Amino acid sequence: MAKTWVEKREINKVYQVKVNPKKFADIPPQTKMLIPTPRILDTLVRKIPEGSFLYFKQIRKELAYKYDAEMTCPIVTGICMRIICEAAFEEYQINKDDTQITSFWRVVEPDSKLALKLTCGLDFIIQRQFQEGITF
Repeated sequence: MAKTWVEKREINKVYQVKVNPKKFADIPPQTKMLIPTPRILDTLVRKIPEGSFLYFKQIRKELAYKYDAEMTCPIVTGICMRIICEAAFEEYQINKDDTQITSFWRVVEPDSKLALKLTCGLDFIIQRQFQEGITF
């Protein structure tokens, strides 16, 4: 049976910091790169104050700094972003209370590829951003 998004978020993985041997995405060779986990990203997003927004690049910088790396893997960060968004929406569907879930709309740009993939739909994201005064 497939895991739920919440189960994927809660997997007990350990983050890694590795030296990248060759150029990868926007990361130069020999760069200390953080490979995050969904839990790490979820913890960061939960700390974003209401009405604030963190862009993907800012998230990667903050995580790298916090975990003593130079950069954060964009691919794994993107995967983790999807996991925490879908997990939060799963929880919302059960409780119908968005005050008890990770406020993922504070990190998802409405015109991003991620926004278009999410089960919650674009309207959910835009409505929550509007309620908090988040504009682009």
